[in-house]
Amino acid sequence: MIKTRIGWISLILLVLAVYFFGLGSYGFIDPDEGRYAEIPREMIESGDFITPRLNYVKYFEKPVLHYWLTAGAFLLLGQNEFAGRLTPVLLGLGGCLLTFGLALRITGSRRTSGFAALALATSILWFAISRLNITDMTVTFFFTLAMLGYRFWLDGLKRRWLLLFYAAMALATLTKGLMGVVLPGGIAVLHLVFTRQWRSLPRLFSPLAIALYFVLTVPWFWAVCRANPDFFDFFFIREHFLRYLTTVHNRYEPAWFFIPIILAAFVPWTGMLWDAARVALGKCAAVSRSDGVFLGLWFAVPFIFFSLSHSKLVPYILPCMPPMAVLIGAAIESMDHRACWRFIGLNALILLPLALTGLSWPALSTDPDVRGMIGPALALSVGLLVFWGASFLLLRKPKGVPLLLCALGAVVLLAASPAFKIEADRLSRHDIAACVPDGADDVVVYQSLMQGMPFYLGRRVVTADILNELEFGAAQESDPRWFIGNEQLRRLWEGSRRVLVTTRKDDRDTLLRTLGKEPARSWESREDILFSNF
Repeated sequence: MIKTRIGWISLILLVLAVYFFGLGSYGFIDPDEGRYAEIPREMIESGDFITPRLNYVKYFEKPVLHYWLTAGAFLLLGQNEFAGRLTPVLLGLGGCLLTFGLALRITGSRRTSGFAALALATSILWFAISRLNITDMTVTFFFTLAMLGYRFWLDGLKRRWLLLFYAAMALATLTKGLMGVVLPGGIAVLHLVFTRQWRSLPRLFSPLAIALYFVLTVPWFWAVCRANPDFFDFFFIREHFLRYLTTVHNRYEPAWFFIPIILAAFVPWTGMLWDAARVALGKCAAVSRSDGVFLGLWFAVPFIFFSLSHSKLVPYILPCMPPMAVLIGAAIESMDHRACWRFIGLNALILLPLALTGLSWPALSTDPDVRGMIGPALALSVGLLVFWGASFLLLRKPKGVPLLLCALGAVVLLAASPAFKIEADRLSRHDIAACVPDGADDVVVYQSLMQGMPFYLGRRVVTADILNELEFGAAQESDPRWFIGNEQLRRLWEGSRRVLVTTRKDDRDTLLRTLGKEPARSWESREDILFSNF
């Protein structure tokens, strides 16, 4: 018993170490991390925590809660990369803790619950999004908290759990909009209908709980609409209905897009998905039929919802992972000899091709960015092969080996973690911002928003020949000098002001043709180049 307890504690400490390892050692990865660091920085600078602004213009694509949490971390720990990523990493680990609590309520087994939490923590997509300063882990945490509140409420119909359900949906709404209430609420209603719990259905719509939801959400929405009359149309019409129903954001993918994503998301546990589905269908005594339906709906509703959307991104699938992790935990604990072979065989179909690709692709590629990944790719491939090889031990000791596999899963994540720094070296604006000398009147970004530049410079930058997601904010800007075209850039460059222009190296020749002559001085980072007229 003592050895087992020490093993679990050691494994938890290993996971914590892997999640925090080098968290602040590389720059914010553009565009997303730069954006979600700059908005809270500007909130702190201006003192306006109601209207989100990016590069000092209105930015209404997301609600405000994630910005507030990041701003709080900045105020406590300084405006740096560790503080910027602290919210998602804590909420990622918190989501694993919620998964443990939910699995414990459903199965009654600490061991099963531990495997559920660790399978989630050592899944590659959950780990990756936990280490990025974006909104998806924040909304997934509150989504998971809402579903935990709902499931606990079902046991005794106690009001406090229903209030938690609605409060968590409110916080999810303040993080990413109406999906924070539509999806958890839809899952709850469908679950009660499918399991014929008709008496609980009207109780779900408690006036007190509904009032709590509005008490938490309405103040900010009212304040931002009062300060910005154009917020309602942009946020609710464009960013919800048009984003979902049209290709206005150019993020269209086919309806099957999330099928390979979910398979990759659970690496190195993908081979357990078949048995997890069997658990949901009632093949495991540890999970009741009602809970199987609950977990299945929790997975299926967001999966189908986002698959039907005309706007798709990989992190959208994140809310589907906690319920699947609970099912995986139950499948691990109930493994028999046949299930071990299924896990080994199905995992071979995923892990072996991934390992082969990781061993060969960077070495054979002529793309320098791909070749730069050869170290992490090699380490990750070896880790996956060791994990798969160790899974054969399940055939002899099915009760003791899962803990070893969880430890190897954490090692696989550690092997993959240098990829963050390599990607930051390519896409972060930390290095080029460090090249900016003192004394510039204007810093111009050309044909790329370079959203980390304002954060690292602590000042506004001029955007030239580019608008993209700043199009709405630029239309509200009264000073035309902040958003300029090629002719205006050339006049600015040849004028009396001291100007720095930065662009990606791929756009260097286009920029030089626009400027009309070779600049006198330049600085370079790996991907960007900076020119000066003084």
